[in-house]
Amino acid sequence: MAVGDPQPLVSVIVVNYRGADDTITCLRALAADLDYANVELICVDNASGGDDAARIRAAAPAVRLIESPVNSGFAGGCNLGAQHAKGTVLGFLNNDARPAPAWVSAAVAELRAQPTVAAVASKVLDWDGTGTDFVDAGLTWFGMGYKRHAGSPIADVPAAEHEVAKDVLFGTGSAMFVRASVFAELGGFDERFFMFYEDVDLGWRINLRGWRVRYVPESLTYHRHHGTMAAVDAPDTGRETFLLERNALAALYKNLSDESLARALPAALALAVRRATARGGLDPEQLNLEKGVGPVDTAEVAIPRTTLAGVLAVDRFVEMMPSLAQSRAIEQAARVRTDADLLPLLRKALEPAYPLPDYLRAHEILVEAFGIDQVFGQRRKVLVLTGDSITDRMAGPAIRAWNIALTLSAEHDVHLITTNPLLSPPPAPFQISSGKNRDLDGPVDWADVVILQGHVLELAPTLKAKHEHKIVVADVYDPMHLELLEQGKDAPDDRRALDLAGVTRVLDAQLERADFFLCASERQRHFWLGHLAAMGRLSPRLYDADPTTQSLLAVVPFGLSPQAPARTGPGLRASLGLGESDRVVLWAGGVYSWFDPLTLIRAMDLLRRRHDDARLVFLGMKHPNPEVAEMDIGARTIRLSDSLGLTDKNVFFNEQWVPYSDRQNWLLDADCGVTTHYEHVETTFAFRTRVLDYLWAGLPIVTTDGDAFADLVRAEQLGVVVPAEDAQALADALEKSMYDREFADACVERIRIVAQRYAWPEALKPLVEFCRNPRPAADRLPGNADLTLEDPVRGTALVRRDLALVREYLAAGGPGELARRAAGRVTKVARERLRRG
Repeated sequence: MAVGDPQPLVSVIVVNYRGADDTITCLRALAADLDYANVELICVDNASGGDDAARIRAAAPAVRLIESPVNSGFAGGCNLGAQHAKGTVLGFLNNDARPAPAWVSAAVAELRAQPTVAAVASKVLDWDGTGTDFVDAGLTWFGMGYKRHAGSPIADVPAAEHEVAKDVLFGTGSAMFVRASVFAELGGFDERFFMFYEDVDLGWRINLRGWRVRYVPESLTYHRHHGTMAAVDAPDTGRETFLLERNALAALYKNLSDESLARALPAALALAVRRATARGGLDPEQLNLEKGVGPVDTAEVAIPRTTLAGVLAVDRFVEMMPSLAQSRAIEQAARVRTDADLLPLLRKALEPAYPLPDYLRAHEILVEAFGIDQVFGQRRKVLVLTGDSITDRMAGPAIRAWNIALTLSAEHDVHLITTNPLLSPPPAPFQISSGKNRDLDGPVDWADVVILQGHVLELAPTLKAKHEHKIVVADVYDPMHLELLEQGKDAPDDRRALDLAGVTRVLDAQLERADFFLCASERQRHFWLGHLAAMGRLSPRLYDADPTTQSLLAVVPFGLSPQAPARTGPGLRASLGLGESDRVVLWAGGVYSWFDPLTLIRAMDLLRRRHDDARLVFLGMKHPNPEVAEMDIGARTIRLSDSLGLTDKNVFFNEQWVPYSDRQNWLLDADCGVTTHYEHVETTFAFRTRVLDYLWAGLPIVTTDGDAFADLVRAEQLGVVVPAEDAQALADALEKSMYDREFADACVERIRIVAQRYAWPEALKPLVEFCRNPRPAADRLPGNADLTLEDPVRGTALVRRDLALVREYLAAGGPGELARRAAGRVTKVARERLRRG
């Protein structure tokens, strides 16, 4: 720890119940042995009776002793201690345990280094340090959490299993740490559990909310296992078994998804009964009339307590279900992780756990009958939302949304929805529909991950309110506000300003809400990082979780089909009546305000004087989405071509959009692809999506300088880059690309290699990886809060500070400035008090 490095206050909570001797030993070790100074010690006496509280108070006067009026169990005692704790980190230690010196410091170091870790599970050995108590967590499909390798000599446990930090489903309540803010967010331990599995349930819920539980072997303790339990109860009473059986069912019921619970719960209930009969050696056939009718026997049947405990546990679980159902609703609404996500943390979910022959036979039967091996195998549900029309004539945003859905459908259940009424999609291996506002409530509720683009967030208001914990991916490959600066030039100034402010608010809402962002280029990535920083999203917590910010904002360029284009019908030559010997340059997208087709028309006028077989074809003049207004630049382009006598001779305008499934036929008829634009801020951060079709079709590219594709064309020698609005340079570039076969062939060869990097499966890799393990962004995790806090200024230091400020304000602006500042200070204090409640 560096000198002056602030350390969080850690409140260590020890619960005592009729175990004063162990508790005093534990508290003394905490006070004397730790290498971490900023610790608050809290002891909760759980209505022990006798002189326990008095003895603890006398032996450990520096410890804060809280006396509970009732015995609320380990869960309730820990919660009571947490209510009185001041620390930003809560440590829980059994009273029959003792810490190693680095127990606290190692845990705190992990929490500070890993802002997405909510809890640290300590390594726990037996009292002598030779036996294993806790080095890993496991969970069976029927809800029983267990400590893997428990009871084994530590020397027999593979080093990789206990010496290496790892994510776990839960930590043992005998020695663990939790961020106080997360503990409060989740309501602490579930007190209905009383004791046993309250730690399993808490860890399970932490993971479902997107946080992590981290096993840290350097955070070491030694535990006299069941030392306290042995002093207050005996194993043959069945009471411990009752709690274990009941609480396993309760944890299962609260935390499994609807789909998993429907399979697992009936089987778990049946297995609990078989476990009870097998454990007690009870003959399950003794009342079976089918075995024969003998003398009437109505005598009571002796039932071992171990059997009775299991049966009563099922009975009491049923009684708990109404209150558990309320908790279940909360957990299921707030969860952001699927059962499949947590499967690796369960370790061996099909572990039977009990080596009893009759029980093992039932386990095998139930696993087969209920398909338990499929319980944690459900595919993740992904909703893709676009505002663009989905038809056989799709524009860029729809093409991108379509390919996102197509790529992800290989691993997940995907539903693609457009908020545009125009829907006549091609066949697809995923569900497709249209709707907006209330129509989206059901699909949003269904989804584990929502991917959206454009204005869609405004049409799905539940994502901002009801589903605030839902994981959202925002595709911001299209900087709409920069486009609007060009697109709205013909509108009145006040309307332009209002429209721009509206679009910016739409983007701001996405930047505020999403957990993961997609952009199209490194240029865009820098641009959006600036936006995120200005909005406060690049917080210290998020930065500490990932200084590269790659887990927040990834480059996912527009892609192209991994299959080479193959002709399926007539192309532009047959459709427009062009000759086979004509040289064709293709404009493969729409004509929008931010483009410069006028200079291209002038360049064609120059080129035709040298080559009367040069042809320019515009692939589509009318946007397929009727909600996109026609722009004046299209009409101006046609008028210029007409005035120069080029239309239908050297320049051809395809009025309707070419169907997406037919575009390759037009591309394969071309000799060169072109895109031209003006020099402005939209160009700087744009990603010309249809230029990728040129790569796909192997066409040399002629492009205006200034955007990301110009950098690519220049660096990879894929064609020619020309200055903006230079008709002569553009004409020369077109001539070189269409008539210099050696140059064109070299471009084509390099394009073939570069195109592989832009195939959709390759381009979408960051999104595919995110959807395999989706989590909320570090700054959006529920219950996140600062670990280290600045000490408040008090006493004479506070007086000196305020006097210095008075002098500063008087010097800056006199009494008026002083009064203004004082009023602001009063307002700030009042707001802070209101915020704290």
